[in-house]
Amino acid sequence: MTATNLAVASGPEIRGRSLWADARTRFFRNKAAVTSLVIFVLIVFACYVVPYLGLRAPDDLGNYESWGAPDLESGYLLGTDANGRDLFVRTLYGGQISLLVGFTATMVSLVIGVIWGATAGFIGGRVDGFMMRIVDILYSMPFIFFVILLMVFFGRNIILLFVAIGAVEWLTMARIVRGQVMSLRRQEFIEACLSLGLSRRRIILRHMIPNVLGPIAVYTTLTIPAVMLLEAFLSFLGLGVQPPMSSWGLLIKEGAEMMEEAPWLLIYPGLLFSLTLFSLNFLGDGLRDALDPKASKD
Repeated sequence: MTATNLAVASGPEIRGRSLWADARTRFFRNKAAVTSLVIFVLIVFACYVVPYLGLRAPDDLGNYESWGAPDLESGYLLGTDANGRDLFVRTLYGGQISLLVGFTATMVSLVIGVIWGATAGFIGGRVDGFMMRIVDILYSMPFIFFVILLMVFFGRNIILLFVAIGAVEWLTMARIVRGQVMSLRRQEFIEACLSLGLSRRRIILRHMIPNVLGPIAVYTTLTIPAVMLLEAFLSFLGLGVQPPMSSWGLLIKEGAEMMEEAPWLLIYPGLLFSLTLFSLNFLGDGLRDALDPKASKD
């Protein structure tokens, strides 16, 4: 063995970096995305932890049928509503419902859209054509009216709200996953799976879907704010969350009705809602840039 070969053999081992490790590095270099992630985590913590740290109950009446402006001395940081209830506490409790609707409905749309799109893209042919025509038909329907019809026929409850919103938000996810799966269908590792006699179900669940997690993760972070905005719109129309429960959309509706007399009832829930939507959108943009394969060549 020559000295050169000996030096190479005894040198430090060079380990490669995975795609996910590179994506994580690029993500944490994105200051806007990291800041948005921190803000979103703080909002979630405030909504789900702070209300249980000895604050007033959301239905605790102060001065009945009277509202008050924000006052630090009295302990009402964001003021009170028309019934004397602490707006700060109600906003945090309303955030629990809005975030729960956003995440739950997004998970419903995620499951339906990923399975539908992966199945259509992998099988192809007439099955793909039939499944995607169903998607096109549903796309042509105004989904707001579809959700409203579901709420009218089956009643207004929080579980139906999750299912109704999730059932109309999976269409774009299905198209994205179908396109990704069709590009992977002719790859060597899929042909190897077919030559080994693996079932279609196992190939889709064990090999196709894990390889499209990047676009799925990006679109998921962008679907959550869209779902929250839809829930706020329905609550604003009176078709979403019903009292005594509360959400940011319902609080914004109540604030809009008394905007001239008590503007803080609209400003503070609207600011927190907007901040959450902005942070989720910047987070989605950061994930998209981090998981972009072209970025790894920079």
